[in-house]
Amino acid sequence: MSSTKDSTEDQVDTSNVGGLEEIIPEPLMPAWRRIELIQQFRETHGDTYVTVLEVLTALVLGVGYAWWAYIYFFGSDVVTI
Repeated sequence: MSSTKDSTEDQVDTSNVGGLEEIIPEPLMPAWRRIELIQQFRETHGDTYVTVLEVLTALVLGVGYAWWAYIYFFGSDVVTI
């Protein structure tokens, strides 16, 4: 049974398989091109990109927590920003 399955898979030509551009309608192609650019960027700079976003998120959350703690412990009747 495995030899039949293997031979069936060998018959399929996967050397020139395209992406979604084969099925996306022509009016949506500009949007798809932008998505492809984003995917290319993420493939190229993925680890650095994620690290930078994690650092920015940590900074924003840290500043937010510090602001909340300041208001909680030292805030009086009126808090101005």
